[in-house]
Amino acid sequence: MTQPKFQTQLFINNEFVDALDGGTFDVFNPYDNSLLAKVSQAKAADVDRAVTAARAAFPAWAAMSPSDRGHLIGKLADAIEKDRDNLAEIETLDTGHPIRDTRNLDVMRTVATFRYFAGMPDKNEGTVIPVETGFLNYVTRVPVGVVGQIVPWNFPLMFTSWKLGPALAAGNTVVMKQAELTPLSTLRIAELARSVGFPPGVINIVPGFGHIAGQHLAEHKDVNKISFTGSTITGRRIVEASAGNLKRVQLELGVKGANILFEDANMFAAVNGSAFAIFHNQGQACIAGSRLLLHEKIADEFLEKFLKLAASIKLGNPMDPTTEMGPLTSKMHQERVLSYCKVAQEQGGEILLGGKPPPNADLQKGCFVEPTVVRAKVTDRVSQEEVFGPFVVVSTFKNDEEVLDMANNTSYGLGGGLWTNNLQRAHSMARHMDAGMVWINCYKRFHPGSPFGGIKDSGYGREMGHFAMHEYTEPKSVWVNVDAKIPVFYPR
Repeated sequence: MTQPKFQTQLFINNEFVDALDGGTFDVFNPYDNSLLAKVSQAKAADVDRAVTAARAAFPAWAAMSPSDRGHLIGKLADAIEKDRDNLAEIETLDTGHPIRDTRNLDVMRTVATFRYFAGMPDKNEGTVIPVETGFLNYVTRVPVGVVGQIVPWNFPLMFTSWKLGPALAAGNTVVMKQAELTPLSTLRIAELARSVGFPPGVINIVPGFGHIAGQHLAEHKDVNKISFTGSTITGRRIVEASAGNLKRVQLELGVKGANILFEDANMFAAVNGSAFAIFHNQGQACIAGSRLLLHEKIADEFLEKFLKLAASIKLGNPMDPTTEMGPLTSKMHQERVLSYCKVAQEQGGEILLGGKPPPNADLQKGCFVEPTVVRAKVTDRVSQEEVFGPFVVVSTFKNDEEVLDMANNTSYGLGGGLWTNNLQRAHSMARHMDAGMVWINCYKRFHPGSPFGGIKDSGYGREMGHFAMHEYTEPKSVWVNVDAKIPVFYPR
């Protein structure tokens, strides 16, 4: 198979340009750690150029008719769909995500998100407030301005649409920093955006390192909002950096999702759904079901079936359409995930499956970790800290009250799930779980119209739907004296 041609320069003001100092960073294929490309590395001066371009483009883009903005976003969705196979290959080579998933899930979810937000600009409605007689008070929603967006490395293509879609639909201009590990698919999106007619400066892409380009973007006094997806530690740094001009901040951070199986769960559905919850994309998902909480009556039966399924998952070259699990996205992350196997054992945990790279000789050069299942206490580090890999922790419970405490016994609150045929229990648990999203008899379902985000250390603000449009706009209240008789306040 011929390797796709990669775009490797910064995208500023509708031009692909080198970094001002000529610096680059290496991007590797996690399947065999071979060099894919040398990509221009954005630094502070490059971020300044991109922000200047976005600021200059903002008035005209915000003033463009909503239907025209929506039309352009729709054309971008069409171009992405037409480029489906090429984008899927780029994403697979860059991330290690299996080609069957990038082609059928990642690219098509990206298309769906842009299509959804293509229909949103002329539906960003205001309201009329019933105030005193004689006055008209109407509230419009206006774009925030220049938005800085920092996208993670685990689903770079999909997250590009999650952030660009609503920001552009609301009338903002964007400076996006892609992760240094996985910048290639977003740079391809920039090529497609230019080809369909986006004006100069509306979209700017500055891949680089978080502590350099990301830090400067978060601190920048001419950026009105930062939207960040990534770790909780980095999220706190973003908040601190944003204080200079009190810019708005939206954070989607870490998670330690509880996946609860009650004694009346549909066993087949729960086993398969729980495997998808943790092993899809090698467990590199912010909403992964990384804590399996099993009712003691069905724990043994479930584990027998779950371990058998997990052991059967096919690891291999992610460009092979039969591969079900690819490598982790970097060597450093592979080492981090494996280190948690040692942590589990040091605290008395038991590795039931995996916990090591696969023995296959043809996979030794890659960043692989076998599907890993660990039995541990709910207070152990592996039950409290985000591993972000194909690593699930198993614990058991006796009753509903105990498992609710177990589920909420974490600093995170992004997503969680439960499996039961008891309707009353299902809704009661969903109401009381500390999570921004709860799945009942399913896991990791989302849609462009449904809010996505968390509470506690998982951040604040919401991606997707009308909720995202509110994140990227400010309410403006306008008062009109129609025929009110205002008494003179200072009679003379």
